[in-house]
Amino acid sequence: MGLKKLQKEVDAWIKEYGVRYFDPLTNMAQLSEEVGEVARIISRRYGEQSEKKSDKNKDLAEELSDVLFVVFCLANQTNCDLESAFNDKLKLKTNRDRIRHQNNPKLKKKK
Repeated sequence: MGLKKLQKEVDAWIKEYGVRYFDPLTNMAQLSEEVGEVARIISRRYGEQSEKKSDKNKDLAEELSDVLFVVFCLANQTNCDLESAFNDKLKLKTNRDRIRHQNNPKLKKKK
């Protein structure tokens, strides 16, 4: 499913169930909160911090989906075409970084 279609689905959901979009500043705060939840899972599950018992059942994919939902809300309410922007960004990164990362000794495979 393309980003354009996902943006439309989020917009339809907001109109049917959400009454209206939160204002952009509220959504920015929501995005920060959701990213914080992702960071907590990653730092405790994959990082050096010990995982609390209450965090063991947290679903990383679900939290990442929360981030995406809010990103789509922000894109919709600020008239951003994420699909087009993402495609442009991928082309830019490909042109800029295609050799750079391959020559980075820090990224060489660990043995």
